[in-house]
Formats: sequence, C-alpha cells, structure tokens
Amino acid sequence: MHLLLIFLQDTASVDSLMAMQEETVTFFDLLIEGGVLMIPIFILFAISIYVIAERWSAVNRSHVAPEKFLSTIESMLKSGKGGASNAMDYCDEFDKPIARIIKAGIKRLGRPIRDIEDAIDNAGKKEIFFLEKRMNWLATVAGVAPLLGFTGTVTGMIEAFMDIQSLQGNVNPSVLAGGIWEALITTAAGLIVGLIAYGFYNFLLGKINRSIFELENASADFLDLLQSPAKKENN
Repeated sequence: MHLLLIFLQDTASVDSLMAMQEETVTFFDLLIEGGVLMIPIFILFAISIYVIAERWSAVNRSHVAPEKFLSTIESMLKSGKGGASNAMDYCDEFDKPIARIIKAGIKRLGRPIRDIEDAIDNAGKKEIFFLEKRMNWLATVAGVAPLLGFTGTVTGMIEAFMDIQSLQGNVNPSVLAGGIWEALITTAAGLIVGLIAYGFYNFLLGKINRSIFELENASADFLDLLQSPAKKENN
C-alpha cells in the first residue's frame, strides 16, 4: 500500500511537470505581460528599423569612385567647346552627391575661383544635410527606449507594492507576478531597442563620415583641377 502511494505521487509529479512544460510562453504573451509601455517601445523599434534600412540604402547609393569620376570630368572640360555642358550632362546621369557638388562648381566656370568655391561649399552642405537626415531619430530612440523600459520597471514595482499593501503583507510570489513581469519585460525590451539603435547609429555615422570625407577630398581635387592650367601657364 505504501509503495502504491509513492508511485501515485511520482506519477502526479511527472504529470504536473509535463503540464508546466507544455505551458510555453510566446513572444506575444511577453508583450502583453509587459504592459502598456510596450506599445511605445515597439513603435520606437519600428522607427529604428525603418531609419536603419533607409539610411543604409541611401549611403550605399550615394557612393561613387571619385578618382574615375573626376578623371572623366577633367577630360570633358579640357576637350574644348561644349566641354562644360557635356560635363554637367555627365553629372546628371550619375545623380550622386559628388556629381551634384561638382555640377554646382561647373556652373560657375568663368567666374573667380572664390565664387566657384562658395558654390561647391553650399552644395556640399546640402548633400551633408541629406546624408545625415533622420539620424537624429535614431539617436532619440537610443536614448528614449531605455528610459521607457526603466519607467516600466518603476510602474511595475509600484503595482507590486500596492498589491502588498492591499493584502496587508499576506502575499506570495504569484500575487506579485504581474508587477514583476511588467518591470522585467519593459526594462529588457527598452534596453534591447536602445542597444540596437545606438549600435547602428554609430555604424551608420561612421559610413556617413567616410562619405563626407570623400566628398570634401573630391571637391578639393576639383578645385585643383580648375587651377592647374593657370599653374602651367605661370611656369
């Protein structure tokens, strides 16, 4: 009889363990348990993914080999009559930041070199602005998402302590589960979104800075190209 009771207890324990294993928590369940603050965190995550994909694509599309491009522009400008017009048409075909900057300089050919420099600088500022567009969104997500997560921690713990007070201290872990779930999930979600946004912000900023460096070098090389005939004549 004693052995039969032990066997029945073991069987019940196994059944309860199997039932616990079958009660898997899905990702949607985690979102629900995280509370209302999971909604803005998810919105921030969607914004960060959009900005990352859009900026990555924009920066990659803006790249062009500056040496080959400037070499072609130089050949067209030195080809004689109609060279400037052909060079501007060539820039329109590329539709890249470097092409738009160089085109702004070509339009000022025949004017003092200072006017050409000003035109190139103004065009360069516009292109830099477009390269860095929406990057402030990513920086904002990197800062706000963890703060929302920590806010969820605070509200979750407030809820837990309110439950403790309402039950006059007669509590068990299951009573506090709701507040603890919200506290832990929102914090984890906010930190994950913030880390993704911050990591890609620095990665994309590095790519943008390299593009800006190439544009500045190409602009300087173009100005040298325009002044090289004058240098030869002085010699």
